[in-house]
Amino acid sequence: MLLKNKKTVALLACLVSFMLLPGCMNWEKKYQALNVEHQNTKGLLDRERTEKGELAQEVAQKQQTIEELQQKISTQKQSPAKASGFGEGYDVAFDAAAGTVTVTLPNAILFDSGKAELKSATNKELDHVLSVAKGQYAGRAVDVVGHTDSDPIKKSQWKDNWQLSSERALTVVRYMVSHGIDKDKIRAVGRGDSKPIASNSTAAGKAKNRRVDIVVHLK
Repeated sequence: MLLKNKKTVALLACLVSFMLLPGCMNWEKKYQALNVEHQNTKGLLDRERTEKGELAQEVAQKQQTIEELQQKISTQKQSPAKASGFGEGYDVAFDAAAGTVTVTLPNAILFDSGKAELKSATNKELDHVLSVAKGQYAGRAVDVVGHTDSDPIKKSQWKDNWQLSSERALTVVRYMVSHGIDKDKIRAVGRGDSKPIASNSTAAGKAKNRRVDIVVHLK
C-alpha cells in the first residue's frame, strides 16, 4: 500500500511539473518581450530628448541669426554717413572691396584759395571727424588725401597742384596727430587734379574737386 502511494505521489509530481513548465516558459517569454519593448521605448525617449535638445539649440542659433540679419538690415537702411558714425551732413562713402570708409571735407571749409594753412586754429568739421576716428575707429590706419581742381598754379608759391595738394594733406595730418592720432597710423597723400569727382569745366565741378579725403582702413 505504501509503495502504491509513493508511486501516486511521484506521478502527481511529474504531472504538476509538466503542467508548470509551459507556464514558466510563457512568463519568461513575456518578460523578454516586455524587456525588449522597454528598451525600445527607452531608446525612443532618449532619442526624443536628444532631438529636442538639438532642436532647441537650432532654434536658438536661428534666432541669433535673425537678430544679426535684422541689425544688418537696419544698418543698411541708414545713410552711409549715419552708419559710419560720422553722422548726417557729412560726405561719406564705403568701399567694401577696399575695406575703407572715406569722409570728404571740401577745401573751402579748411583752406583759403591757394593756401595750405588751416583757416583757423580749430575747425568744427575736422574736429568732429577727428573725434570719430579716435573713438569708433581707434587704432585704424588713416590716409589723408589732398585733391585740387585742374587750374594751373599761377600766383601762389607752389610749383604745381601736386605740391599744393600734398601740403594741404600734410597740414591735416599734423593737425590730427597733434590732437591724438597715432603718427604711426596716419599718412599724407597728394593727388593733385588726377582724381576728379566732377567736371573741371564748371565752377561747381571745380569746387567739388578741391577737397581732402580722410580714408579710414577697416581691415
